[in-house]
Amino acid sequence: MHDEVSAKGFAYGYIGSSILLIGILAVLMTIGYDYSKYAFIAVALWWAGFAQVTYRAIPNNVYARKPDNSYIWKGYQELKLVWSELNDQINLKRYLRSFFVYSMGVQTVMVMAVLFAKKEIEWGGSGDTGLIASVLIIQFVAVAGAYGFARLSSRIGNVPVLGIALIIWIGICVSAYFIQTPLQFYILAGVVGLVMGGIQSLSRSTYSKMLPETTDHASYFSFYDVVEKLGIVIGTLLFGIIEGVTASMRMSSIAMLSFFVVGLILLLFVKREKSISPLIQNKTY
Repeated sequence: MHDEVSAKGFAYGYIGSSILLIGILAVLMTIGYDYSKYAFIAVALWWAGFAQVTYRAIPNNVYARKPDNSYIWKGYQELKLVWSELNDQINLKRYLRSFFVYSMGVQTVMVMAVLFAKKEIEWGGSGDTGLIASVLIIQFVAVAGAYGFARLSSRIGNVPVLGIALIIWIGICVSAYFIQTPLQFYILAGVVGLVMGGIQSLSRSTYSKMLPETTDHASYFSFYDVVEKLGIVIGTLLFGIIEGVTASMRMSSIAMLSFFVVGLILLLFVKREKSISPLIQNKTY
């Protein structure tokens, strides 16, 4: 169930972002790209508007906790508490190590893919249009990837499917070094979208299955998000440094390969166990 719910959440996100992008492009094509700066306002309104659905639909304070006055430092204290509790959660700690490393590669590829294509691929006169098309390809294929990987995990388990995804990511990094044409990039973008949707949704649902019995799920997922965001910072920093030294994003793509290789090796140390969460009904991840 967790895999399907996570897949549905990410799929809705991919579809929503694609709808917004298509809508903005349609307006700009009508009134002119000189007004493109106003697209940021549209994005802000989109976020603010749909956030209200979240605020109204999701239950608030289900454990009836009383707020305290330490608003600024409360989050840091909760993260510190989760860090200390991980000492007793060996398998979860192993999984987070693997996730942290391969997330550097995943998030960096997602952020830098368009810039890579813009610099390394010869687009002729269809550069901007081609790049926008590649973004939409990635987003829509990611929907299928999220659902496909969730279905596969129900058959063979989360950890093996994550391993398969990392092997595909390794192949993507190698392929990125050699591609030369827009068609090759479109094909690679489709593969990226497939494993992007799969690994993002499945990584989160796997984490949820491995959580201990606790009433502090928010802190654990906040810790997960911090690990992911640190991966973005470190990954893009190293990507930029390598590109700056070598003057080639192709070399940076090869460097990203190391994140997936190390992440895969670390994943091999994660034991496949029965979930201890009462919501999972003792399914093996």
